[in-house]
This record gives sequence, C-alpha cells and structure tokens, in this order.
Amino acid sequence: MQELEERIQREGTVKPGNVLKVDAFLNHQCDVTLFDHMGAAWAEHFAGRTITKILTIEASGIGIACVAARHFGGVPVVFAKKAQSINLDGDQYTTTVYSFTKQKEFPVIVAKKYLNAGDHVLLIDDFLANGKALRGLIDLCESAGAVVEGIGIAVEKGFQGGGDKLRGEGYDVDSLAIVESMDAETGDIEFRR
Repeated sequence: MQELEERIQREGTVKPGNVLKVDAFLNHQCDVTLFDHMGAAWAEHFAGRTITKILTIEASGIGIACVAARHFGGVPVVFAKKAQSINLDGDQYTTTVYSFTKQKEFPVIVAKKYLNAGDHVLLIDDFLANGKALRGLIDLCESAGAVVEGIGIAVEKGFQGGGDKLRGEGYDVDSLAIVESMDAETGDIEFRR
C-alpha cells in the first residue's frame, strides 16, 4: 500500500534493535483516515471470504481492527487481553506469547463466549515481526474451533521471517507494507517489492 509506505518513509523512525517507530500515525496517535484506507485494502484482498469476526490483540491492534470492521459489514471485533482482570469472567481461552517489542512473555486471553466454533476470523494487527503474537491468536482460534480466514497486517518486518513462516504454513497474510531492511544509523527503510 503506497500510502502507508510513504507515511513510514516520511514519519517513521528506525531505532537500534530493529525497532520501527510509527507512533505518529499508527500506534500512539491514530490516523483514522489511513486506518479506513487500510480496512478498504484488506476488504478488497479478502473479498469473497466469509468473515464473521475480527480478532486482534490489545492495545495497538484495536483501533485498526475497529475501523477495518466497517469494511466487513460491521462484524464484531474481539481483542485478546494481555492480563487477567476482574472484568474477565466465565470460561476463557488462554495462551502465552512473546512480544518482540516488549521483550517479554505475556498471557493472551479471550472469553469463550466471544470466540466460537463456526466463527470465520480475520486476524488484524499493527505489526508482524517474528509472528509470535499471531501464533497466539491462531492458537486461540484453534482452541475455539474457529477458522482463520486470513491475516491483515499494517507493517511487516519481512527480514524477521514471521510473515514468511505463516505463509509457508498456508495462511493468507496480507501485509500492507513489508519492510525488507532498515538501518538505525542512516534511517534508511527499504520495502519488499
């Protein structure tokens, strides 16, 4: 998606440790118009698929998923929580994922009443690096008997291999911008073509 790539080039910052900072428009301050265009792109890519729910993980994926849901007939958006709370009651699906950004493991939890057998799920997230967060969401879907129809990603760090691994497993991963390489010293960002 050229619009997203241009925003990353113009406003993104490469930090040491393979960190791409895009908080000016994607995951701190949110450009809702950009989110809407991203949702339209995913709707075009996944046209013809039955999507009954969108599943994401808190917190950065929620805004993108909610805006994207409008392009899928307003299907419900469910987000996996990263911590147990008094608001989570009843039976739950739980797994553990490792966050590249936070450099730690955390639980991801979805109430069973919101993810069911027969659901056709589109996974949406802001970033894909090594694929651990998405693997956790896939595990939750498998536990529920739900079908993963596809995966929509805003920014994939292609050089970290998570997207290619998921594609190799047969998942339809539609990343709107795939960063092939980036350099913290020069600030250069190269996209996959």
